[in-house]
Amino acid sequence: MTAEILLKGGSVLTPHGVLETDVLVGDKVLAVGEGLVADHVIDASGCWIGPGLVDLHVHLREPGQEWKEDVGSGSAAAAAGGFTAILAMPNTEPAIDSGHLARFVADRGVTTGLVQVVPVGALTLGREGAQLSHLDDLWAAGVRVFSDDGDSVADAGLLRSAMEYLAHRGGVVAQHAEDPGLARGGHMHEGAVSSRLGMRALPAVAEEVVVARDLALVKLTGCRYHVQHVSTRGTVELVRAAKAEGLAVTAEVAPHHLTFTDERVLSMDPDYKMYPPLRTGADVDALRSALEDGTIDAVATDHAPHAAAEGEVPFEEAPRGVIGLETAVAAVMMAVELDQSTFFDRLSIAPARIAGLTEQGLPVEVGSPANLVVIDPGMEWTAGPFVSRSQNSPWKGQQMRGRAIATIHAGRLTHEVVAV
Repeated sequence: MTAEILLKGGSVLTPHGVLETDVLVGDKVLAVGEGLVADHVIDASGCWIGPGLVDLHVHLREPGQEWKEDVGSGSAAAAAGGFTAILAMPNTEPAIDSGHLARFVADRGVTTGLVQVVPVGALTLGREGAQLSHLDDLWAAGVRVFSDDGDSVADAGLLRSAMEYLAHRGGVVAQHAEDPGLARGGHMHEGAVSSRLGMRALPAVAEEVVVARDLALVKLTGCRYHVQHVSTRGTVELVRAAKAEGLAVTAEVAPHHLTFTDERVLSMDPDYKMYPPLRTGADVDALRSALEDGTIDAVATDHAPHAAAEGEVPFEEAPRGVIGLETAVAAVMMAVELDQSTFFDRLSIAPARIAGLTEQGLPVEVGSPANLVVIDPGMEWTAGPFVSRSQNSPWKGQQMRGRAIATIHAGRLTHEVVAV
């Protein structure tokens, strides 16, 4: 039997709005109200209590690159960040392109027991863009979101076939939108800063042409479509127009794209190298506004661990991607002013809905699943060292505001910040 936990004195997101009250948690939410008791009490005064966060975009590196991260270390980092569910990207070695590999990752998550680990299936065999992966086998293994993340599916005919197959089943195609011809050899955003550095770069249109093409296929097939890590104002406008047209389109933004501009690359620090790359101030402003108004549905970290030695090279030779699970709460709070209800919608409720996770992203009420987070929006702390096996973070060593102080997954306390 799960030990009972009392979350005392917090601001609780319920189906009836935000209430100042206590929450008693066991195998599920046992009670919401005053006068509750339990052996383990967490003081939630001044804190937000709501459904555990859900990340649609995480790289766990297992199988194949466990020296960067594995399901265990990535799950621990997620719990430390307030997450109770994460979607594991399929660009592993081998790629998650068949049912037995998806089951392996999901089972590793269950064994670890810190968060719900949900495998994303590759759209094409080996993520090579030539043949469709074993979509039926992946579907039978419980996969509902499919992506060749790390690369776009360049063959429109192949993508159409995948969309037609998945449209009838309600699956989601999640696209890493980056035209390989336009992006080839680029290391940062194409603009004034890349010109100043004399560095080969990726134009914003490399993202936008893929999204525009894919939206035409969505209109043709009726497939659910999700734009990963939106980085440009042009993509925002494409998504906004598609939603106005009634297409089944959703989108995510990463915390680093809400925060930093391409000016950071002047430091030549590889912790500012990610794909899509950091863009301009105008793009950042558009992303923030789109997250606020719901054009962008969700925040997803694109947590991408790399070992320290990989960054000890010139910027152009460094791998792309940064970690983000443990800093997501603070990064979003510092970039965008969201009220409690909107914050939980963008980081929990909407992502759970997109992924079809019925036990996640639910407002707190008696009988609801015991997947919860307690967030102190005013807590100041210094980022790092991190629980993640890798430390490649653009926030490393920076002062942050806002932090998950307790995470509960399936009634188990998986993370707690203890006052000293």
